[in-house]
Amino acid sequence: MNDVFVLTQIKEGNIKAFETLFRQYYTPLCLYAASITGETDVAEEIVEELFYVLWKDREKLEIFHSIKSYLYRSVRNRSIQYCEHQDVRKRYQDAVLSIPENVASADPQEQIEYKELQQLIDKTLKKLPERRFQIFRLHHTEGKKYSEIASLLSLSVKTVEKEMTRALQTLRKEIENYIQTS
Repeated sequence: MNDVFVLTQIKEGNIKAFETLFRQYYTPLCLYAASITGETDVAEEIVEELFYVLWKDREKLEIFHSIKSYLYRSVRNRSIQYCEHQDVRKRYQDAVLSIPENVASADPQEQIEYKELQQLIDKTLKKLPERRFQIFRLHHTEGKKYSEIASLLSLSVKTVEKEMTRALQTLRKEIENYIQTS
């Protein structure tokens, strides 16, 4: 099928044309996303989300090149965005949420500051909405991956990512306020 015809059919709500496109590209796009993210579950979530948005926004869809290049470019961008988000999250986790190895041997002032910061983090986490706190706890305390949390709580991986982002933003804001007033 040519791209213009397929796109026109999809825009008109032809589910068969959409299913054909989905079947043709789903597996190759998942493999491509997995080659970028290194995670099969995340890759599948990225591709599924792309097709969901494609169908949902089909009437507004404007593809100027081939559908194939649009799909691959979208998967590439989403995969890179996921990886960048993971890098930021990891750096933040390493910097703020990890326990320093030398806390016990630190001077008394550093121990007090560390204890205050830990109390602030605990207090802030308790203020989070229940689902957000549960997702944060499962990830940071139990070491579960986003895909595992999503499966456990019957959520999408995207929802888990968004909730984690919001939890970390809340923590960051509280810690910045603490640092500015100290």
